[in-house]
Amino acid sequence: MTAQTVQQGDLVTVIGLEVHVQLETDTKIFCSCSTEQTDEPNANVCPVCLGLPGALPVLNEAAVEAAVKIGKAIDADIPEETRFHRKNYYYPDLPKNFQITQYDEPICQEGTLEVAVEGDRRNVTIERAHLEEDPGSLQHVGGGGGIDSAEYTLVDYNRAGTPLMEIVTAPDFRSPSEVRAFLAELEEVLEYLSVFDAERDGSLRIDANLSIIPDEEIESDDVTEIGAEALAAANRTEVKNISSHKGAQKALAYEETRQKNAIQRGRAVEQETRHWDESRGITVSMRSKEEEKDYRYFEEADLPPLRVSDWKDEISIPELPSARRERFQDEYELSEEAASKLTSTKQVADFYEDVAGEYDPDLAATWVADNLLGELNYRNMEIADLEGRLEAVKRLVELVAEDEITAKNARETVLRSMLDDEKGPDEIVEDEGLGKTGEDEVQDAVVEAIDENPDAVEDYESGDDGAINFLVGQVMQKTGGSADPGDVNQLLRAELEG
Repeated sequence: MTAQTVQQGDLVTVIGLEVHVQLETDTKIFCSCSTEQTDEPNANVCPVCLGLPGALPVLNEAAVEAAVKIGKAIDADIPEETRFHRKNYYYPDLPKNFQITQYDEPICQEGTLEVAVEGDRRNVTIERAHLEEDPGSLQHVGGGGGIDSAEYTLVDYNRAGTPLMEIVTAPDFRSPSEVRAFLAELEEVLEYLSVFDAERDGSLRIDANLSIIPDEEIESDDVTEIGAEALAAANRTEVKNISSHKGAQKALAYEETRQKNAIQRGRAVEQETRHWDESRGITVSMRSKEEEKDYRYFEEADLPPLRVSDWKDEISIPELPSARRERFQDEYELSEEAASKLTSTKQVADFYEDVAGEYDPDLAATWVADNLLGELNYRNMEIADLEGRLEAVKRLVELVAEDEITAKNARETVLRSMLDDEKGPDEIVEDEGLGKTGEDEVQDAVVEAIDENPDAVEDYESGDDGAINFLVGQVMQKTGGSADPGDVNQLLRAELEG
């Protein structure tokens, strides 16, 4: 990232993240309870995830495999041996009054993730990523419905014990927009690894630590180079209850403004934990910020050390979004913008390559990146919603590629009908009479349009090139929109100038 120069009087924002990712496994991390979401509270629970006396945890191998995949994707160090610890604190959503997590020997250490920020690409340092169990979920009822205004709170332990991967970054971010870019990139990577379901409620939750540091505490003109002493001395606020990259930008923009206003008015910024109230667009104070020592970490006696050295090399990961973007630009000669759209999810990228393998890559890019994704976005749909119907979309591209239907009719009529009515392209073409008009019929329509519109012909011959568009429209009407506008334009010019 290009260095930002500190100006006199600047207040520099410093942000670090703790990203909690629910891993996509069938069962919980230490028991056989299902991770399927259900509307019935406390249905997927057992003595282990409820923390009943005598119930012992057994580690879920699928969760470990997912953690190793994440470690490889962020180029982290995966040690020969890792351990679990107890993090001790009391909160209603924690049935055991402690959380099984990892402390000083996490499964992933010292990784990086490359992110595009304002046109520049740079690496964000990931200090650690570790496995832990999710707490239960709280439902605030009555009053204002918020954590600070509810009349009472209900606890649902269905989520308790769901496998979590906590990804902890260095304080590398200097603005809320940088945080949003990082989270978007991270979510793409997790989706490619098939360890994460973005549609699952609460699948991505972010705790963000934000500090404001005066420029005199910075030893370099580059705001990315802030000394350890300045960071340690700054009061940091932890913002919780963030559940999306868009929400993260909003929450941190509010908190950044709140803290800067306090400093400029001569008030101290308290070191505390605050709750992001999305409905009101504000953060509210929850409690003073705990120190590490307050959690009284000690090794989990019911779980032996975990050795992954014998099998971690057997765990493979697919081509990741950044590598696939670069390959699409090189192999298919796509623009960076088109390549980014076409690698937004693994399913989109796979479908594009399937189409590009049989037809022109530029045609495939137009149809997948612009036409298909554009229509899906308008309907608030994802490509995953077309499961079992992508072959029909591919058939539509084939009709365009083989010149059996105009691109305009394919896009504006056939594709939209396919998405709205779930009909096949051939059926729609036949029902609507959209088969491409024959060359002789188009030529006849061109001659008729010229004969019937002498004023437009005179305008064209007088140098008004726009008159040709009127004549193209007349031909398209005569052919029921089934002629190619580009072909019609060329035929008209040839007839008028011949």
